[in-house]
Amino acid sequence: MPDRNPEFIEAIARGIDVITAFGSAPRALSLSEVATAAGLARPTARRILLTLADLGYVRADDGVFSLTPRVLDLGLAYVSSSSIWELTRPHLVDLVSETNESCSVAQLDGSDIVYVARVAVPKLVALSVSIGTRFPAAATSLGKVLLAAVPPADLDAVLATASRSEVAATWRPDRAELEETLRDVRARGWAATDQQLAPAIRSIAAPIRNSAGDVVAAVNINAHAFETSMETLVDEHLPKLLRTAGEISADWARWESLPAHRVAPAMNGAGR
Repeated sequence: MPDRNPEFIEAIARGIDVITAFGSAPRALSLSEVATAAGLARPTARRILLTLADLGYVRADDGVFSLTPRVLDLGLAYVSSSSIWELTRPHLVDLVSETNESCSVAQLDGSDIVYVARVAVPKLVALSVSIGTRFPAAATSLGKVLLAAVPPADLDAVLATASRSEVAATWRPDRAELEETLRDVRARGWAATDQQLAPAIRSIAAPIRNSAGDVVAAVNINAHAFETSMETLVDEHLPKLLRTAGEISADWARWESLPAHRVAPAMNGAGR
């Protein structure tokens, strides 16, 4: 474990551990289950749970605990402060109307991608996706775009970060295969994946850049393999995707040029 910053507050870290211990559990958890998942002693986990309950983030009922919808405020605070939704939603809506496919924007977080904006259509669903969903980056078109933008000197550290996704990807390339894939993405300027994350899921993605030309996010079109062929994605939808990525990038640059009192989108660069 790396040396902690002397200003590190252990109590906050443990509180976050307790919240994330619930994961996507569809049921309430007992004190013992929370303590085990968070790696904490029962008395410590109990104090944190009761504190979170007082703050409205946890509900306690007959000895079991569950998260409340207020936890969503934590994630929405990031989305709101960065203006991701405001910037991307009109473009995603237009792209969905043109393609009749679901479209999303994601960023890189360690070796995962995290969805930060999405407009979906009611179609066959192979995996449930919403804002905050994370998947292993290498197996997704969004992730390939973002990993391709990581400086080579930083790639080892990014890939060494353990995935926090609950999905085990179908495609788990070795380093040589991944680097060859990323070279191809850099050369053509977009990425594709065909059932590498999970069966029946295919998608294409393109980079979103800031005014300096740095890749700050990626936008994709995803489809169900039983409904949409790769030929349709590449031949018909790719030009629309590339146009949309350019339009979002242009809006990004305009946003960055606004006076300092306006909050600029705070997306992390793919190379950070």
